[in-house]
Amino acid sequence: MKIAVIGKGGREQALVETLAASPCKPELFTFPGSDAICRTATRIEADGFDALIQWMVDNGIDLCVAGEESYLVKEEGLANRCEAAGIPCWGPHKESAQLEASKEFAKNFLLRHGIPTGAATAVESYDEAIAAINGQYPTVLKFDGLAAGKGVAVCPDAASAEEFLDEVFIQKRFGAGRLLVEEFLTGPEISIFGAICDDQYLILCPARDYKRLEVGDAGPNTGGMGAVASRQLASPELLKTIEETIVAPTVRGLQADGLPYRGFLYFGLMLTPQGPKVIEYNCRFGDPECEAVMPLLQGDLATFCLKGARGEFAPELISFNEGWSICCILASAGYPASSHSGDIISGLDDCQARVFHCGTKLTPGGWVTAGGRVLAIVAQGDTLEAARTLAHAEAAKVDFDGSQRRSDIGYANM
Repeated sequence: MKIAVIGKGGREQALVETLAASPCKPELFTFPGSDAICRTATRIEADGFDALIQWMVDNGIDLCVAGEESYLVKEEGLANRCEAAGIPCWGPHKESAQLEASKEFAKNFLLRHGIPTGAATAVESYDEAIAAINGQYPTVLKFDGLAAGKGVAVCPDAASAEEFLDEVFIQKRFGAGRLLVEEFLTGPEISIFGAICDDQYLILCPARDYKRLEVGDAGPNTGGMGAVASRQLASPELLKTIEETIVAPTVRGLQADGLPYRGFLYFGLMLTPQGPKVIEYNCRFGDPECEAVMPLLQGDLATFCLKGARGEFAPELISFNEGWSICCILASAGYPASSHSGDIISGLDDCQARVFHCGTKLTPGGWVTAGGRVLAIVAQGDTLEAARTLAHAEAAKVDFDGSQRRSDIGYANM
């Protein structure tokens, strides 16, 4: 089996290594890939989207796995292009990926199908946003399009809201787009992952991520500073409620709206006093949650994804360890406002945990930083205490100039 994994970060490395461990022993390729991913997969030499599709056709790729969200909505869409070329793709069509690409599309979908979520108003300008907020704080502001996990702001007061609105409408940090002014919900968050195959689904291992930069959920929002994953994160009763009120209605809604879906679907949920409510959808695995979840997966992920991409649902092929997994992110100096490249990374040879490279480059002198989030240090244990103690101990062995790491991953919000 030949599999091409599309993306270049720590999430894609986690997927590649888990696919590589499948009993069917697939031959793995990657685009655009990274120096770390290319230790396991062969880089696809292509200079663009058209060339990528043609390369997969010419080289007999059996399965394309979408890791990075941007390719799902790029041009005609990765899954759409794969289908036209006769290549099974584990990832949804462009039309369905609007659940992630457009917050407004997702909100309308949720409301249309009666799936619990917060109220929201769509606006097109700074002034409209201020009017929609109407002095009600805290408020949640969401840029409508893709923003690499940074297009959402929870604003406790007018000053923070005005600062974010300036980024969106004046500086246009995320490009052109509308904005949702959304109801502020309270409660712990949880990430639920589904593997969707047309009208069938499998709920995978739950996770919880940490978006804020600093200890105690302080500081600016980021793409994720760490995650905890375990089947024990959610009780059977809670999972049943989530399945009945959110997952199953979502799958039915996709079918009713004629939106083809074969791939991973992320449900970002708030466990409010009124019950679980959807904060957002992601049409792929979360990052850094993927780095925490994949080490717990057992079975044949490669065959599971290939069958699913062909429309054959085979949940018996995979299962999850009942223990715990903790992911600690090491970020570069200046992140998330900026990133720093070229800083020498030390301690990797001493680290006994799993290491996934989010933003690094291999030079003759060793590994150096090459992005905002640099490394994911991941450890497992039979108990939460064992997993988080090991993860933090091993993460502390790795260092580079300006390194940023939260010391409360797996401790806070548990």
